[in-house]
Amino acid sequence: MPTWSSPPTGRAATAASYLGVTTVTDVTGVPADVLSTLFHSERGGHEQVVLCQDRATGLKAVIALHNTALGPALGGTRFYPYASEAEAIADALNLSRGMSYKNAMAGLDLGGGKAVIIGDPEQIKTEELLLAYGRFVASLGGRYVTACDVGTYVADMDVIARTNRWTTGRSPENGGAGDSSVLTAFGVFQGMRAAAQTLWGDPTLRGRKVGVAGVGKVGHYLVEHLLEDGAEVVITDVREESVRRITDKHPQVAVVADTNALIRVEGLDVYAPCALGGALNEETVPFLTAGIVCGAANNQLAHAGIEKDLEARGILYAPDYVVNAGGVIQVADELHGFDFDRCKAKATKIFDTTLEIFARAKADGIPPAAAADRIAEQRMADARRA
Repeated sequence: MPTWSSPPTGRAATAASYLGVTTVTDVTGVPADVLSTLFHSERGGHEQVVLCQDRATGLKAVIALHNTALGPALGGTRFYPYASEAEAIADALNLSRGMSYKNAMAGLDLGGGKAVIIGDPEQIKTEELLLAYGRFVASLGGRYVTACDVGTYVADMDVIARTNRWTTGRSPENGGAGDSSVLTAFGVFQGMRAAAQTLWGDPTLRGRKVGVAGVGKVGHYLVEHLLEDGAEVVITDVREESVRRITDKHPQVAVVADTNALIRVEGLDVYAPCALGGALNEETVPFLTAGIVCGAANNQLAHAGIEKDLEARGILYAPDYVVNAGGVIQVADELHGFDFDRCKAKATKIFDTTLEIFARAKADGIPPAAAADRIAEQRMADARRA
């Protein structure tokens, strides 16, 4: 999928770069090309963008619907202290576009959307603000279905659901699916099995050395799958307590100091980035010892072109938005009355989808990331014509 950014940081006051689009602000600070990006840029094409404000609660939010050819737009609500409204809009546009591709490749009859709330959740998040936000989402009449993202949690979705029926990611007590990291990890494991099948002819990690960077919510579940499959696991995490949770239970798991050490581990077969985005860049790709990259982190490719660097080195990359779709499969199922077994069956298909991508990449002579984009774009185009 075309790469999209995390919230921009450290930008100059007069200009900001959003994923290849340079926005120059006028003297009032209003971005001069937001509408140009929306209507004319190849990164535009969004169907609807809604600016929301509730002065009584301090709510400022952006809801972006990119593509609803497959169905209502599904995507989380990010609560983040953006440096400017322009940065918030840019993030909403980029993230919503990404969700269109992710939902299409997950086989969901759902389009792509995303929302951002501007502000520090530690300082301004209140029940009243979340209720006001829910009313804005509800005003779209079901065109946008929200869920958790950075800065929002299951408890927040329970509040938002009080004013907006189109809310997923709720607690089991309120009819939701709860923690989606279980199926996210399961989907990544299925993608990893598909990569093993493609590269080594056997869909197992048994006897392979797998490095997992980030063993938090998703990563520690992935480690369990790997160990059960017979893999040798090496981990790293900036949080010592996350590492201890693994090593106390599985003392055979090796630990290295940081990601730089992990990517250089001798004999590493698979590298699984499960923490921050941008893990694959000019500083890391040249030193990767693994033959496969497959992990849960979003936005692993720092920018367009990195996928070609991986291919040039003979490294098989499993597109992140394909293999980490177990979570969105889970929250989407809430729309039909959540059933874990049904969700797991859908997440199991990530294995077949990943194999399809690798086969398409080989047939078309392109990197797997580009192949995934083509398949997603074709599914959306076919739905639009139907």
